[in-house]
Amino acid sequence: MNPDRHARTMLPIPDRPSPGLTTYDAKDPETAYPPIEPLLPPEGAPNVLIVLLDDVGFGASSAFGGPCETPNAERLAAGGLKYNRFHTTALCAPTRQAMLTGRNHHSVGMGSITETATSAPGNSSLRPNTKAPLAMTLKLNGYSTAQFGKCHEVPVWQSSPMGPFDAWPSAGGGFETFYGFIGGENNQWEPALYDGTTPVEPPMTAEEGYHLTEDLADHAVSWIRTQKALMPDKPFFVYFAPGATHAPHHVPTERADKYKGKFADGWDVQREKTFARQQALGVIPADAQLTPRHDEIPAWDDMPAELKPVLERQMEVYAGFLEHTDFHVGRVLDAIEDLGVLENTLVYYIIGDNGASAEGTVNGAFNEMANFNGMAALETPEFMASKIDELGTPSSYNHYAVGWAWAMNSPLQWTKQVASHWGGTRNGTIVHWPKGIDEQGGLRTQFTHCIDVAPTILEAAGLPEPTTVNGVQQSPMEGTSMLYSFNEPDTPERHDLQYFEMFGNRGVYFKGWSAVTKHRTPWQMVGGVVPAFDDDVWELYDGSVDFSQARNLASEQPDRLHELQRLWLIEAVKYNVLPIDDRTAERLNPELAGRPTLIRGSSQVLYAGMGRLSESSVVSIKNKSFSVTAEIDVPEGGAEGVIIAQGGRFGGWSVFVSGGRVKFVYNVLGIQSFTTEAESQIPAGRHQVRMEFAYDGGGLAKGGDVTLYHDGEQVGAGRVGATQPLIFSADETTDVGYESGTAVSPDYTPQSSRFTGKIHWVKIDTGADDHEHLIDPEERLRVAMARQ
Repeated sequence: MNPDRHARTMLPIPDRPSPGLTTYDAKDPETAYPPIEPLLPPEGAPNVLIVLLDDVGFGASSAFGGPCETPNAERLAAGGLKYNRFHTTALCAPTRQAMLTGRNHHSVGMGSITETATSAPGNSSLRPNTKAPLAMTLKLNGYSTAQFGKCHEVPVWQSSPMGPFDAWPSAGGGFETFYGFIGGENNQWEPALYDGTTPVEPPMTAEEGYHLTEDLADHAVSWIRTQKALMPDKPFFVYFAPGATHAPHHVPTERADKYKGKFADGWDVQREKTFARQQALGVIPADAQLTPRHDEIPAWDDMPAELKPVLERQMEVYAGFLEHTDFHVGRVLDAIEDLGVLENTLVYYIIGDNGASAEGTVNGAFNEMANFNGMAALETPEFMASKIDELGTPSSYNHYAVGWAWAMNSPLQWTKQVASHWGGTRNGTIVHWPKGIDEQGGLRTQFTHCIDVAPTILEAAGLPEPTTVNGVQQSPMEGTSMLYSFNEPDTPERHDLQYFEMFGNRGVYFKGWSAVTKHRTPWQMVGGVVPAFDDDVWELYDGSVDFSQARNLASEQPDRLHELQRLWLIEAVKYNVLPIDDRTAERLNPELAGRPTLIRGSSQVLYAGMGRLSESSVVSIKNKSFSVTAEIDVPEGGAEGVIIAQGGRFGGWSVFVSGGRVKFVYNVLGIQSFTTEAESQIPAGRHQVRMEFAYDGGGLAKGGDVTLYHDGEQVGAGRVGATQPLIFSADETTDVGYESGTAVSPDYTPQSSRFTGKIHWVKIDTGADDHEHLIDPEERLRVAMARQ
């Protein structure tokens, strides 16, 4: 046994100098000290690479019988193992936090995504310090650690440039290097990037050939090469988590064009094609059944004929996006192989952090933010048809239709967010480790879960779970190591009990059986009617003979169903699942959700140069009257550029100067734009410019009147016909004196947006007595339902 193994349960490993002779003179021949040695894990500990893709269903990748070509996943599987019963949580941030800690997602406060966090312990988005992440454990045991890509685990009120950074990857997360983005999704062409905790701009523009996945792979390859060049004796832990294939589905056009015509038969037929390939590959049992389409998912034949070309293109773009992603994963694998260390690198290639996403509505979306605001009706079939050639390009923020998400989860029921059924939680996974796995091209069928990854890696590295980390006693990991299954294909599964829950969709797995209930439909972001929890209808499935949950046995075995229902409740109490929270859009409002806010009160003062401020870092101006006042210096010859902008091309507002005149533009989802322009130029010298927006009231997303002022004198007036009620963007920010990302207005570009005068301060004021944003939740639902 390694002599310091016991010490490794206490991290950092305590320094324990050996007593011995201390001489007076360093030149004394008796002077001797043991050599200073770098901290290393136990001998033979493997390098570790986790690749986690985003929003990929079980039936999407060609490695698991899908239509999207993933040759690198296939070659990795040919040299390793496929797991066809690996499970996630049905949503991205919960899966990531669970995987990175080895604990259930409610145990680490991530019952849903950070943007819908509440004050309840299971939904707070705060990871307890009693549950240290895997990267921290590995770093404190001598691993080099790096993350590239998506981090969706930072509480929204901690996502500003001021932190605190405890939940950021390169601080409390345990990664020595981080290059990627904070949040649920990002524009693949023009992302908001961080190097550590420092905002950075992409190295080139989309027009110059930039794409986020390629950039992430470039950084990962460079880091791996550098690590092995400088620290060849230290193993690495690399977490490669591209934003792909989460919406927006952004990919070079030639990649999408490769799939032209391949989806003309529609999603019903695609399910059948995929099912046949899955059976031929053996990734599903021969007796598995293809589950039928639910009534809430429209049939392909029932879709409008004029919309079908758009629907086909949506899937072509997605398929190209997944193939493009797999290509760049292959570049990371190639770099490891070229260095001669692939043999002792434990690779997890997890093809999706949940099932395929059905958040794009039944028609798909040109701008997915429309649905998140309850305004999907703006994207009419005629509008979608006019945008068909832009899907996947920098001018789009697109998502595919519900039917395609369902097809990508073949042969399973339902989709992302539906934690009850395997379509939301079962993701094809590949494990490759030549030094530790004897079989090549094998299939493993034991039930496994994302919380099993961390304990597997620790066991493979010969490391114990720590009992204390940074002085805090740790709770045990809740996952089960998968190492037993690597070379024992027929060994009974050891992870035989697992609960599931997301927005009220819930289920439990126990020794082959699953009891599940779907509570709400994922593409109904706002509005819709959901039943009382006690009125939910539960289903029962025998997984030992029913891979896809196709045969509901609830009426035949009611006693077994009741046992499992009680077991779900016991597990829910144990892991902080209660109270069940099925609210969605309402939880975007921190006052309704009960989570902290960075900004309090009704006004905020910002200063020149401040930027990359998330929506949670700025006072909300939605569904209310507000004003923007700025004190500026205008040079002789006039000023140009942005004073303040929030959002970007796909939704937001901006106060800027163009042609010497102040302008206010409100951009609704990139579909409608309303501009008010001053009648005169701003004179040279110091001045105050002011924009006032008088909200019409009477509900959400209403319009209002705009008035512009110079030094208190009215210089312009206009009208905004509609506003965005809930969210401007998932990735665009607020900037003062310039605009990062994409531009709210076509009157300028981010490159030309920098203000040429001087900004002393900018104040946003919503009025201390204005409480229109505190609309009753029932009124919110009523308005949203009426709009749809």
